[in-house]
Amino acid sequence: MSIAISILDLAPISEGLTARESLEGSVALARAAEASGYERVWYAEHHNMPTIASSATSVVIGYVAAHTSTIRLGAGGIMLPNHSPLVIAEQFGTLATLYPGRIDLGLGRAPGSDQNTMLALRRDNASAESFPQDVLELNGYLTGHSRVPGVQSVPTPDGPVPLYILGSSLFGAQLAAQLGLPYAFASHFAPDALHQAVEVYRETFRPSAQLETPYVIAGVNVFAAPDHAAAEDQKVRAYRSRTRAFITRGARGGNFTDAEIDAFLASPAGASLANMTRYTAVGTPDEVREYLLKFATEAGADELITAHHALGLDDRVRSVELTGQALKADA
Repeated sequence: MSIAISILDLAPISEGLTARESLEGSVALARAAEASGYERVWYAEHHNMPTIASSATSVVIGYVAAHTSTIRLGAGGIMLPNHSPLVIAEQFGTLATLYPGRIDLGLGRAPGSDQNTMLALRRDNASAESFPQDVLELNGYLTGHSRVPGVQSVPTPDGPVPLYILGSSLFGAQLAAQLGLPYAFASHFAPDALHQAVEVYRETFRPSAQLETPYVIAGVNVFAAPDHAAAEDQKVRAYRSRTRAFITRGARGGNFTDAEIDAFLASPAGASLANMTRYTAVGTPDEVREYLLKFATEAGADELITAHHALGLDDRVRSVELTGQALKADA
């Protein structure tokens, strides 16, 4: 069995690094992915998070595209209710014009932020209700068939900008199936509804001009290293750091010891947070390959989008390389 693999890069701003260094690290990660046979690298729209540098997602895509050659790049995703469909069509139409055949557009409906930030984005609680109509409006602009009389997106790309629906619930699965679009499930941090959502998507899928048969992408976390102990250590340190960020709402530091963080994750209060990373491949290349192939089969996935969370850039790049090499052996 073989499986297509891709990367979700959150452009993490590790402690002691600047945002610029983080974005330069994203270039290094994308180059490693390009050399290792990955399908695509996606960047997620998050706001008001001091440890994530991908808030201006289309700008990040353009920067990485300028420093790579062939790998597909895209949003995983743009939170469409934060924007007008016309503005996103203009941004991604421009990207696809500059980098033809390399740009994807994944779309979600969550705020990607907290309540106050949502208000600062000029978004209200009803914004998500028009998501299906906004997706259709956006697609009309990108394909040169505007649904708004007298309004077009410029530049309109010569080739397609494939749309993907992102989700972690049955809503996204049903919408992707109804519109005939690929469906990417965020099982790397919201695993609970994965199997049910994929089943609903496949059973209710309607072919479209973009896609004839269902296509599922499932998210999974990865820590790959030359030996198991090193990978396990990277996982423990990364998930402790992640837990601190949740507890402090993204603020740096916090006076929690490692023992206190471990105790919290083992407690009933921390159980839901620990469950978020249920799907994690950790170990040597052989161990990671075995886990990913089994996960893909059980999830009914056509492609896996891997999130490499090691705190150090060198370790993340090495994890990308080792995972790519391991999966390439099955191609």
